[in-house]
Amino acid sequence: MKWRRCLSSNPEDLKLLTLAKATMARSNSKSAAALRDNTGRTYVAIPVKSGDFEIDSLLAVLVVAKASGITGIEAIVIAGEAAAASSIEIIRAQDSAVKLFTVTDVDDLISIE
Repeated sequence: MKWRRCLSSNPEDLKLLTLAKATMARSNSKSAAALRDNTGRTYVAIPVKSGDFEIDSLLAVLVVAKASGITGIEAIVIAGEAAAASSIEIIRAQDSAVKLFTVTDVDDLISIE
């Protein structure tokens, strides 16, 4: 997994940043992810753990979006703890053109390639 500094000027990407950070703060979670589908709808999620079952926020937001019937992913922003490489691979398998970002401590968006 490679990281590339990317200061997105796309207001829709910045909206995802705001949604992910607000969800993380509101839920007192260590991470959160916000997803925008190919129609512009947005989804948010935090990590889920129940007994032996555990998924990070990246896979959790994919589950929420898939349950809503999405057909494509435009972008995802992950705030807080980094997503697992295996989760990123699953997202890329769902939509190879997805733009993935992580958030720095100063709210810059870093592209995950």
